[in-house]
Amino acid sequence: MQFIDTHTHLYDEQFLEDIDSFVTDAQAAGVYKMYLPNCDSTTIEPMMTIVRKHPQVLLPMMGIHPCYVKENYKDELAIVEKWLGNYDFAAIGEIGLDYYWDQTFVPQQKDAFNIQMQWAKEKDLPIIIHTRDSIDDGISMVKAQQNGRLKGIFHCFGGTLEQAKAIIDLGFHLGIGGVVTFKNSNLGDVLKQIPLEYIVLETDAPYLAPVPFRGKRNESKYIPLVAEKLVSIYQSALEEVARITTNNANKIYKY
Repeated sequence: MQFIDTHTHLYDEQFLEDIDSFVTDAQAAGVYKMYLPNCDSTTIEPMMTIVRKHPQVLLPMMGIHPCYVKENYKDELAIVEKWLGNYDFAAIGEIGLDYYWDQTFVPQQKDAFNIQMQWAKEKDLPIIIHTRDSIDDGISMVKAQQNGRLKGIFHCFGGTLEQAKAIIDLGFHLGIGGVVTFKNSNLGDVLKQIPLEYIVLETDAPYLAPVPFRGKRNESKYIPLVAEKLVSIYQSALEEVARITTNNANKIYKY
C-alpha cells in the first residue's frame, strides 16, 4: 500500500536536525513520495539541499507563497522565474492568496498569483494553491485564467460543498490533511458528497497534525491517519483510499 504526501514543508528548521529519519519514517509508513512547496527565496536552498539528498522521494516545487509577498515581490518573482528556467520542478507552488494574517499586500498577492498562473500555462506545470480566508477570490482568479491548461490542487481545502464543486468544475483537486480529523471540523460532511477521485492527501507538515497528534509537529508519516479518516467518510477500504488518492496525485504532478 502506497501513499503520497502532496504538500509538506520538510525543509522547515524543525526537521533539519535529522531529515534522513523523517524521510525513513515516512517511507516505513508507506509514503513513498513527498512534494515540497516553496515559500520564497530564503527557503529555496534549504529545500534543494534535502532534495539533493533524497531526489527520488522529495520532489520540489517553485513559487512564492502569498504570505511572503511584500514590497519586494517583483524581485522574488524574478528569482522564481530564474529557477523555473534552470530546474525541472514538479509544480509551481505554493501560490495564491492569504487574507488571514495581513491584507496589506493583497493587490500584490493577486498580481503574483496571476503571473505565476501564466507561467504554469506556458510551462505546462500544475499549480498548488493556498487560499486561506480567500477561497472565493482564489476560485474566481483561477476561473479567469483557466483556458483548459491549468490543473492542480487547492491545498488545505476547508470550504463548502458549493466551493468544492466550483473547484472540481475548474479541473482541480482538493488537498485534504489533518483538519479532516478534527472534532470541530465539518469537512467530512462536505467530502461525503465529493467523489474520492477528486481528493489528494497532504500533511502541510510541520503544521496541522491530525488527531491524535493535534497541536504537535506534523510529519509525512501521519498521512495514513488522514487516509483512515477518509475510510470512515467514504466507507471504503484503506487500500482503495490509498490507490485512488495516489493515482490522483500522480495524474496531477509532472513527476
